[in-house]
Amino acid sequence: MPGESTRRYGGNTTCIEIRTDANNLIVLDAGTGIYQLAQSLLNELPVHANLFITHTHWDHIQGLPFFLPIFIPGCSVQIRGAHDIVAGTHIDRVMDVQMQYSYFPVREAELKAKITYEDVQPGLPVTIGDATVTPVLLNHPVVNFGYRVECNGKSVFFTGDHEPHQNIYQPGDEGFADYQQMVEARTADIAAAIGPVDLLIADCSYTVQEYATKVGWGHGTVDSSILMARAAGAKRLACTHHEPTRSDDELERVFAETMRRVGTAHELQDIFLAREGLEITI
Repeated sequence: MPGESTRRYGGNTTCIEIRTDANNLIVLDAGTGIYQLAQSLLNELPVHANLFITHTHWDHIQGLPFFLPIFIPGCSVQIRGAHDIVAGTHIDRVMDVQMQYSYFPVREAELKAKITYEDVQPGLPVTIGDATVTPVLLNHPVVNFGYRVECNGKSVFFTGDHEPHQNIYQPGDEGFADYQQMVEARTADIAAAIGPVDLLIADCSYTVQEYATKVGWGHGTVDSSILMARAAGAKRLACTHHEPTRSDDELERVFAETMRRVGTAHELQDIFLAREGLEITI
């Protein structure tokens, strides 16, 4: 939650804006940060946005009803995301549920922009002007797609929420070896799908100590994201999805402790904390 304690790094939930060389607009997730994005886009109407949802947990979609271009005639928003195989629902439900009259004063049918939906599939690229966006299935309690965005030889990958795959057996258990093989194969497949990449934006919610009590919650650590970055051949790592109970001071403290422990062995060009409003040119 934004406030005094998160003034430097921000307290809004996930939203990443990507601009291609041809100025195509790609947006990854629609957390509360999308409201600030909407304000800036009002200077370049009409807006034609390509929104990719990693997954439909509230913190990644809750800003969508406040994305002002959806209320403006002439604008268009193409929303893409996963088909929920458990609930049997499609990505169009992300608006349908949030904008029911019980929860929001404006119904989806009353929106003025052109809103379209498309389910995406892992490994099947989507062309957005001069860019290609490829979904990659990652590990979270619901279906979560990371997205690799490529344009003119440059690339970015965003994990959304991701927890490293873990062996559910203990060493010595009958199924441990077979399951470990599966874990290692899946980990290698993800690294190959991510990279090589110029910038990896990864879920680094917990410290190693915190993660020990949060296995299965669907989030990673700085350490696990460094391993992922190295395996994928990433040049830079942006640590995001900060643990929400941390103040800016606490966030910097635990990050500094991790980096002192890791030292230079990570072999990446740069590892840094993502912050609200940060702009990176690749």
